[in-house]
Amino acid sequence: MRRRSRVLRFFTRVLAMALKEWIHVVRDVRTLYFAFGMPVVMLVIFGYAVSFDIDNVPTMIVDQDHTPESRALTRHVFSGDTFRDVGRCDRADDVEAAFRRGDARLGIVIPPGYGRKLGQGGAATVQLLVDAADNMTATSVLSFAARFTIARNRAMMAEVLGATPDLLEARVRAMFNPGMRSALFLVPGLIATIQAMMAVLLTALTVAREWERGTMEQLFATPVGRTEIVLGKLMPYFGVGMLQILLILAAGTWLFGVPIRGPVVLVVAISCLFLFATLAQGLLISVATKNQQVATQGAAVSSMLPATLLSGFIMPIDNMPAPLQALTRIIPARYYVHALRAIMLRDAPLEVIAPDALALLVFAAVMIIISTILFRRTIVPRH
Repeated sequence: MRRRSRVLRFFTRVLAMALKEWIHVVRDVRTLYFAFGMPVVMLVIFGYAVSFDIDNVPTMIVDQDHTPESRALTRHVFSGDTFRDVGRCDRADDVEAAFRRGDARLGIVIPPGYGRKLGQGGAATVQLLVDAADNMTATSVLSFAARFTIARNRAMMAEVLGATPDLLEARVRAMFNPGMRSALFLVPGLIATIQAMMAVLLTALTVAREWERGTMEQLFATPVGRTEIVLGKLMPYFGVGMLQILLILAAGTWLFGVPIRGPVVLVVAISCLFLFATLAQGLLISVATKNQQVATQGAAVSSMLPATLLSGFIMPIDNMPAPLQALTRIIPARYYVHALRAIMLRDAPLEVIAPDALALLVFAAVMIIISTILFRRTIVPRH
């Protein structure tokens, strides 16, 4: 009976602490805008700005042959939306000048004799000039150009021979993302990156604000313990964070057409664990710094940069050096990005998600334990 009474008092104090913190959140209009408006704005900006799709590549044509065959090749190049015609010139040097001005990314040089060689049944060559200053775009353009060349060869053979003499044909089927849209790959990573930054920043200020305003002394005068204060401060931000995640998920599926092929309950469950882990991380920063400015800087550095660069959001973790791969194991966003993509895009089974969930749970528990240990009921004299 006495033990049940202690448990009841514990949860009563935690709820009272959570109610107090919730009142602070609701009264602060800037916090509400920061919590609900900023994630959607960031998702829209990043979602539309960051794209790996090859589209509207500014292309210049250097036609030195001026034959029906060269003009047919030019029409074939610009028949779709991949390449955009930005002009014609007579010399390859003019393409380099266009690269320097930023007017073009790709140049196609059709040399003299192109049409004659095709007419004789010989192999005609075409030179591709690519602006490799943007390495990612250049790699994608070269890959597309190779596929374009194969397709054009088959089309010309079909015109001459009436059939394609290919002995081997590869029929490619892109699973889970048939259109090869970069949004389906990027949006789950964006959700993790945005939520990591928002959650850590929200709780990074909570205890530091109490110390700066002098209200921490009032809390110490109450019978509320360290664990009750820590849990009570996490609860309202957990509710805010879950609303953030649901809002971002809805915006991602509506604006970018990102599917949720797996069970929604799994998405919610892994989101809860990730949110708990990042909120605990922010709380630890707040407890350790006791200063809002330092807490904000620490939260930004420890959340946004790792979530963007070390989570597999943009660059595959397997391509990183071994020391960085080891460092990613303590980044919560790594596990959340992997789990979200597995659930939303591939409908992965539960055993694929379980290691990510366990890692997030362990990270959150460690953050909570360290925060509770560092949070001492000691008044530091202010000068």
